[in-house]
Amino acid sequence: MKVLLAEDDIDLSDVTAFALRRQGFTVVRSYSGAQALEHFEAEQPDVVVLDICLPEPDGIDVLRQIRAQSEVPVIMLTGRSDEGAMVQAFNAGADDYITKPFSFRQLMLRLQAVTRRARTQKSTSQLAVGRLTIDRDTWSVLAGDEPVKLTRLEFKILYCLASHFGRVTPTDRLLRFVWRDDGGDGNVLKTHISHIRQKLSAAESGLAINAIPNVGYILNQLDASGAPTLVRSNAS
Repeated sequence: MKVLLAEDDIDLSDVTAFALRRQGFTVVRSYSGAQALEHFEAEQPDVVVLDICLPEPDGIDVLRQIRAQSEVPVIMLTGRSDEGAMVQAFNAGADDYITKPFSFRQLMLRLQAVTRRARTQKSTSQLAVGRLTIDRDTWSVLAGDEPVKLTRLEFKILYCLASHFGRVTPTDRLLRFVWRDDGGDGNVLKTHISHIRQKLSAAESGLAINAIPNVGYILNQLDASGAPTLVRSNAS
C-alpha cells in the first residue's frame, strides 16, 4: 500500500517514513503543498498523511484540491490542538485527525481504520441503508423491491450521505462531491435535499436527512417512534 506523507519537518518525516516502511508501506515523501499535489497526481497513493502547516499552499488547501478529484483517505497531522483547527480539517474533507506529538502505534491504527473503511466502500457498487439499496453503477435506488426515482444530482447527494451513514457530512464536502467546481451552493443543495426527504418519506425508507446548522447534513435511521437516531460526529 502506498502512502503519501506530506510533512515539512524533515526529522519527523524521516522517522515517520521509517516507521511506515517497517510496517510494509511504500512511502512517497513531500515537503510542501505544491510538491504534495504533484506527487498525488503522479503517484496515486492509497492514503495520504498530510500536515496542516505545509508551505505553499497549506495542508487545508491541499486537502481541498485532493477532495475536488478523489475520495482517497486523508489523515491530517497538526501541532494545533484547538477545536477550530479540527473543525476546519473535517469540513475540508479529512477522514481523521492526529495532534502532534503522536505515537506511531496510534498512526498505524488510524491508517488501518481509514483504509479498512475505504476498502469496504470499494468492495461493492451497492450501499444498503435502512430499506434502501443504492447502486452507484446503475444509478438506481430501491426501497425493498420498489424503485425510488431520483434525479442524477439527487442520487449523488444521497450516495454521498449514505457513504457516511450516521456521521455528519460537511456542506462543503457535499458541494464538492456533487458539483465539483461548477454551480453548486448551499441554497441549491438545501432545495435538492428537501426533494430527497419527500421521496424517502414516500418510499417509507426508514431514513431521515437532518441538517446540522453551520456544519452539514446527516443521514440517519428512524427509531421505532419515527424520530431520527442520535447524531454521531465525524470527529468521534
